[in-house]
Amino acid sequence: MTRQNEVGAVRAGGWALVLAAILFIAVFSYLAARFDYPDVLDRPAAEVLPRLIALGTTGRAVWSLYALVPLLLVPAGVGVSTALRGAAPGAARTGGAFAVISAFCMMLGLLRWPSIHWELGRAYATASPTERGTIDAVFTGLNSYLGNFIGEFVGELALNLFFLLTAYAMLRSVHRPRWLGIGGLVAGVIGLVAMFRNVTPTVTLAADVNNVVLPLWLVILGIALARERAFD
Repeated sequence: MTRQNEVGAVRAGGWALVLAAILFIAVFSYLAARFDYPDVLDRPAAEVLPRLIALGTTGRAVWSLYALVPLLLVPAGVGVSTALRGAAPGAARTGGAFAVISAFCMMLGLLRWPSIHWELGRAYATASPTERGTIDAVFTGLNSYLGNFIGEFVGELALNLFFLLTAYAMLRSVHRPRWLGIGGLVAGVIGLVAMFRNVTPTVTLAADVNNVVLPLWLVILGIALARERAFD
């Protein structure tokens, strides 16, 4: 890869993070207003599935877009690996790998809504009481496996490890301000605490704070990469 291509990869990764933050806020706001997201996730299938179908084609498209947003972490991981490989090559490469893992885990978790859950919702409308009991069980199981474990726990764990390893590499870099690395450490730690929101209510405050810190840090880190001029 030539120097020009390397600079392009790093800057593309930065703009991918900025775009991810913008799309996250836009989609999250839409679903919060139209679907009572994320509080609706704790409710039973009898309430959630009819509301999901009521979103219509537009709502399904929004869910599909939401599921694809995490893929923007892939170019971001490449950008970080390229920009910081001189300061801390192991941390930079591993951080980039965690970004890719996070992207696909979160995508899989979110894709259940416009795909499997959508079909469950359509079937639920005309299902018999016995069939609805089966749909309830499938709905709950998918939320637990694809949602809570794969998408939220594994996906967010990998994302926050990406933040922490990137922050460590930045603290080792002579070309980057120290506050940038410290900011990444703070964002990563808050995210690690917040990911236990499905286990204990004691981290509810951290989860609320993380909903603000996450897009903010994506923008800050993204702009830092997009303005990249010097590599370690």
